[in-house]
Amino acid sequence: MMDITETAFEKQVSKSKLKNTLSMVLVYSVLVLWAFISIYMLFWVVNNSFRERSEILNDSFSLVTNPTAENYRTAFGRLSREENMSIGRAYLNSLIISGSTVICVTILGGLAAYAMARYSFRFKKVLNFIFAGSLLFPAYTLIVPVFRMIQEIGLVNNPIGVIIPQTAVNLAFAIIILMGFIKNLPTEIEEAAYLEGYGVFSVFFRIVLPVTKPAFATVGIFTFLWSYNDLFLQMSILRKRVSYPVSALLNEISSQFGTDFGLMCSATTIVVIPVLIVYLILQKNIMKGLTAGAIKG
Repeated sequence: MMDITETAFEKQVSKSKLKNTLSMVLVYSVLVLWAFISIYMLFWVVNNSFRERSEILNDSFSLVTNPTAENYRTAFGRLSREENMSIGRAYLNSLIISGSTVICVTILGGLAAYAMARYSFRFKKVLNFIFAGSLLFPAYTLIVPVFRMIQEIGLVNNPIGVIIPQTAVNLAFAIIILMGFIKNLPTEIEEAAYLEGYGVFSVFFRIVLPVTKPAFATVGIFTFLWSYNDLFLQMSILRKRVSYPVSALLNEISSQFGTDFGLMCSATTIVVIPVLIVYLILQKNIMKGLTAGAIKG
């Protein structure tokens, strides 16, 4: 009887291990395929940025054998010839807009997340539902009312007119990520700080913020990337070239004289490479911030 029971148990364990193995193989296969497609798309763009237009039309999928920097010279040449167009100014505009958005989102989102995680008040569940539900709606569906509001307060062609809606769009994401992280922090240190006479803001900035740096880094990086690549809102609010960020400026350059695929690829590379470098440098913080809140408690 004992041998039959052990045999049945061993079979069940074997089936469970087989299911887990198949599940892991499927998951890793999908991830590998996704990674391959993403890397190949980036490689395709960079590879074709060193081809002439005629060569791309004939064969765009083979490895470039006679690279040329003509597309990059054309892009920077148009920048130097056109009035109020400067790649340096465009990068500065991008830094101002994206950096300001990150600061606003991390501070406001952090304070809101701390309040949601540590205090009980009326309509708290309703707010949670609103924050989660707002992530389901694309930001572009609100562009018409947002533009009318920005126009009414006179912020068209002003970077602040882009910073405000970008901050609003990213707040819900920031609150959800930070709230999940803060909830898993022990409250004893905060309670001791309150007994020592610390106020709410002192506790948040001196105690909570230092131990939640990975989560704040994650929110900041994702917000920066979203803001940096938000071409649609930037083109809607900013109408003067002097105020263009780099993505809007290079979009105009690549589409001025018909569809020049080589020039489009070079412009895309100029926009993407700085972001890719930032991600590679800070990827440890991204992974730590996304997983830390889930593995605690």
